[in-house]
Amino acid sequence: MLLLAIDTSTRRVGVAFGGEQGLVAAVEIGGPADLGKPRHAERLAPAIDYARRESGVELSHVSAIAVSIGPGMFTGLRVGVTTAKVMAQALRIPVVPIPSLDLLAYPLRHARALVVPAIDARRHELYHAIYRPVPGGLQRESGYELGTPDDLAGELEARGEEAILCGDGALRFRDQFAHLERVEHAGSGHVSPDLAALVELAAGRYEREEFVTPAEVVPMYLRRSDAELTWQRREASAGW
Repeated sequence: MLLLAIDTSTRRVGVAFGGEQGLVAAVEIGGPADLGKPRHAERLAPAIDYARRESGVELSHVSAIAVSIGPGMFTGLRVGVTTAKVMAQALRIPVVPIPSLDLLAYPLRHARALVVPAIDARRHELYHAIYRPVPGGLQRESGYELGTPDDLAGELEARGEEAILCGDGALRFRDQFAHLERVEHAGSGHVSPDLAALVELAAGRYEREEFVTPAEVVPMYLRRSDAELTWQRREASAGW
């Protein structure tokens, strides 16, 4: 069984091929330091082709496409999810959708603390969730949420437990959490959703037949796009 994995939920474009035995090939372009205009649409297709050529993989051998569905950057998610759906439709294979916050948390499943992934949502907000390590993995204890760094800091302070923050949002707003004595940062190695985690989690779900058709894949946005919000403001100001 071979999977094509795609993550475009943050500024990074990530592509991998792999299966039950782990990664066969992986390509990552961009990241938190890439502060220019997001270029997911320009980078994704070449990244897939490069990973395919470097690994000698034929797309006809791919059994399913694993894709990070968010929450995350609106434009990036749209590019990644649309590409996954179009390719799966063309190859007549299913899609395994995985939330991006799950992919950030999963590599820290052996921690003896709460795992709190936080993705930069812009407008001084974060997408975040809280996970507790349990035998065999992680158990999510909150919803996939959108809030300010202060909201998340307040929730962690109220819980009073050891916690590990990860993700580009945790990195960007690091100072907002500095006063929390029982909260640590996972570091720069845990900034983007993990491609190995995407392959591993998707492989398990594929084996359990927990996949969907391309038409059933829906991005997890959590809020409206900038364009929709701008249109709403214009309607309100015009009195429509």
